[in-house]
Amino acid sequence: MPPGMTVAVVPAAGSGSRMGGSSPKQFLLIGGIPLLARTLATLGRSRVIGGIVVVAPPSAVERTRRLIQRHRLPRVLAVVPGGRQRQESVWLGLQAVPATAELVVVHDGVRPFITGGLVRQVVQEAARFGAAACGLPVGETVKRAREGFVQATLDREGLWLVQTPQAFRRILLWEAHEKARRDGFLGTDDAVLVERLGAPVRMVAGLVENVKVTTPEDLARARSLVAPRRLR
Repeated sequence: MPPGMTVAVVPAAGSGSRMGGSSPKQFLLIGGIPLLARTLATLGRSRVIGGIVVVAPPSAVERTRRLIQRHRLPRVLAVVPGGRQRQESVWLGLQAVPATAELVVVHDGVRPFITGGLVRQVVQEAARFGAAACGLPVGETVKRAREGFVQATLDREGLWLVQTPQAFRRILLWEAHEKARRDGFLGTDDAVLVERLGAPVRMVAGLVENVKVTTPEDLARARSLVAPRRLR
């Protein structure tokens, strides 16, 4: 792989326990196509992505490889077994990223409705600032509650609902994960690990339809969105 390229790490190692089914959620069908295949197809078509590392459940590594072959998904460099937590899975995926890569994109395998334009914008901002994430500005009133009663109304100014893709300089993301491992810190996304280093993270406007499929309700919404879309 040429030096300076961008590699995507796609954590897709979840068991899908919140979905309530026997199959990992990334293999569920949307419009007749597995969720993960839709995600990888968009990343594989992106001109800014030079390679993809997929992190699969240890018991489904071969199944994931067969899915990639069946759907002729391009640019996949490796499929590696994941860990018990998403953060551990991303760390394991990073081990398979070539040392010549300059930037790493981390994108949830169960967010199938990204666009090439969003991926490109996040990568461009990460190249400029070192780290970038996408999301939606909070547009509704936010309250903190405890035991069913409101404790406070929060100022929503500057608040974002964060999504993926997120992109980082590879060395910066590696350092952030190493520090989190030393400290025993478990974050909800990769950006927070970089924030702990004191590094800036640029925010980019995400997409309303960039849903993360984790529950039956999410799956129903995803299937309602897929009608006008096709896997190219």
